[in-house]
Amino acid sequence: MLQPSEEIKSKLDIVDVIRDYIPLKPAGVNFRARCPFHREKTPSFMVSPERQIFHCFGCGKGGDMFSFVMEMEGVDFVEALRILAPKAGVTLRRQDPKAASQRNRLLDINDLCRKYYHQLLLNSEQAKNARQYLSERGLTEETIEEWQIGYSLDSWDSIIKMLKAKGYSENEIFLSGMSVRSTKRPGFYDRFRGRIMFPINDVNGNLVAFSARVSPERQENEKMGKYINSPQTLVYNKSKILFGLDKTKLEIKKADLAIIMEGQMDVITAHQHGYKNVVASSGTALTDEQITLLKRYSPNIALAFDMDEAGQIAADRGIRAAMQAEMNIKVIEVPTGKDPDECIKNNSAGWEKAVASAKPMMQYYFDQTLDGLDLEMIENRREASKILLPLIAKLGNLVEQEAWLRKLSEIIDIKEEVLREVLQQKASAPARQKENKQEPEAPAGQAANITREEKLSELMLALLLKHPALINYALNRIQAEHLSGGEQQAFYKNLILYYNNIVNRKNDDNGDDIELVINYEDFRAFLDSGIAGEENLNIDYNQPRQLDKLVLLADRDYYELDFEMAKNEAITIITALRKSSLTKRMREVERLIADKEKQADKQAVEELMEEFKLLSDEIRELMA
Repeated sequence: MLQPSEEIKSKLDIVDVIRDYIPLKPAGVNFRARCPFHREKTPSFMVSPERQIFHCFGCGKGGDMFSFVMEMEGVDFVEALRILAPKAGVTLRRQDPKAASQRNRLLDINDLCRKYYHQLLLNSEQAKNARQYLSERGLTEETIEEWQIGYSLDSWDSIIKMLKAKGYSENEIFLSGMSVRSTKRPGFYDRFRGRIMFPINDVNGNLVAFSARVSPERQENEKMGKYINSPQTLVYNKSKILFGLDKTKLEIKKADLAIIMEGQMDVITAHQHGYKNVVASSGTALTDEQITLLKRYSPNIALAFDMDEAGQIAADRGIRAAMQAEMNIKVIEVPTGKDPDECIKNNSAGWEKAVASAKPMMQYYFDQTLDGLDLEMIENRREASKILLPLIAKLGNLVEQEAWLRKLSEIIDIKEEVLREVLQQKASAPARQKENKQEPEAPAGQAANITREEKLSELMLALLLKHPALINYALNRIQAEHLSGGEQQAFYKNLILYYNNIVNRKNDDNGDDIELVINYEDFRAFLDSGIAGEENLNIDYNQPRQLDKLVLLADRDYYELDFEMAKNEAITIITALRKSSLTKRMREVERLIADKEKQADKQAVEELMEEFKLLSDEIRELMA
C-alpha cells in the first residue's frame, strides 16, 4: 500500500501544483519562471515534469512538490501533506491524538470550536440576539452556513469543558488561544464569551483563528472592545493571513484583481452579492507577507477601505506596503455609506461604478495631497514635494517613476532636474545605511557568490549527465581534484562509480549494443543509499539534492546540443578546469620555493623547481 506522500505524488503533477502559485512558461522539456523565493529579473527557477522536481539557480532552493509547498507556505512536511491531499483526492487517516504533532492538535482544536460555535448560533436561545443582528445585517442562512459563523456562550468555561471532554489538556487549549490564564486565581477561562464568531482560515482553508464581535445586547457594557481576535499562536500569524482568501483566491485569479477591504462583514456581504474577488486585512495595515500571498493570484489590487480618518490611514499604509512589491495598485473611493458593506447593500450600482473608476495609486495620492493646496505659496510646493517624492521613489518601475516625476514638476513648477536630484538622494539613503551596517550582498544559502571554477565544475557534471557517453572521455582527462568544491568532487567520484557499475553490468550481459544511459531514479537511489556515500568517500553532502540541481542545469543549458557539440563543450570546460587547477598549484609551489629558499633547503628547492617546470610544461601543452 502506498504511503500518503507517494499516493499524492502519483496523482498530482508538480507543474500543476506550482502553477497554483506562480505562472510557468515552457522551456524545452521543462518549465521556467521567476523564482518566488527571491527577487530576480531573469527567470532562473526551473521545473521538470519528467522528474517531478524544481530548482532555482539564483537562490539554490530546490526539491519536490512537498519541498515547494513547505517553502512557499512556511509549513512542515505534515502540513504540506494536509495542503496537497485534498487536491489529489487523498484522504489522510486521522492521527492518534497522543501521537499527533502539536500543530495538528491545535488545528483540530480550532475545528472543534468552529463546529461547536456554529451549532450554538443556529440552536442556542442565548444566540437569539446574535441571529437577529446577522439577519438585520442582511446575511442569509446560506451565507452563515458557508462562512460557518458561530456564537460563543456568555460563560467562563463552556469551551474549556467541551475541549477537555474531547481529550485536550488545559495547556493545549491555552496554546490554541481559546483560553486565557486567570490572574486572580489558578486556572484558565474562555477567551471568547457572548460574541459572534467569525472563523479565520489560512490560504489553504485550515482554520487558524477567530475574530469575535460582541453580541448586540452586551455592546454598551463591553470593556474588551467591539472586536477581539485570537492571539498569535503556532498556527496563526496575523501578518500572513487575509480573511476570505481561501474562498476567493480562484475568483481573484479569474478576475485578475484582488479587492482588499478592512472587515470580515465587508467581505462576507460582497461575497453574498456576487463580488467574490475580495479579501479583508482585518483592520490592520497590509504586510509584505500578505502582499506576497496576493501576488500569487494577481499582480493587480484595489484598496477599498472606509473613507473615515482611520480608513484613510489604513489605505495609506496598505499602499506603501504594496508599492514595495511592485504591484499594480488602485484605490476605490466608496461613494456612499461609511464602508463597502453598506455601499454594496444600498447602492450596488454605485459600488460597481466605484470599482470600475478606481484611481491608480499615485493619482490617488496626488489628488489627496494637492486638494485645496495653494501652490502659489512656496511652502505649499515644498510640502507637496516632501509628501510625494518619497512615494515616487518607492515605485519599482523606472518608466512610472519618470512619468510621475514629470507630472509633479509641472504641477508645482519646479525643474525636473532638481526633483530628480532630491529623488536620487532619497533612493541612495537606504543603500548607504546598508553599507554602514556592512550587510552581506546575498542572503545565506543563495548561489550568488559561486566562483567561476565552481560554475565550470557544475556545468561539466551536468554535461556528463546529459551525455553519459562523454564520461569515459572525461575520466581519462580530468581527476576529481581538478574540480572546484568538495560537493562537486564527491559527486564526480559517485558518478564514476555508478558509471563503472553500468559498464560492468553491460559487459556481464554481453550488451555491447546497449546505449549507456544514466537513469535518474536509479542513480538517485544509488546516491541516497549511501553505497557511494560517507563510508567510501568520507563525504557528508546532499548528493541526491545535487543531482536534482544538475539535471535541471543540463536541461537548461544543454537541451539542444547534439553529441559533437556536447563533446566540444566538454573539451572547453575540461581544459579550463585543468588549467585553473594547474595554475593554482603553480602558485602554491612558488610560495613553497620562497619558504624553502629562506630555510636554505636546496634539495627541497630543486624538487619544487622540477615540479614547477612540469606544471608549466603541462599548461603549455594543454593550451597548444
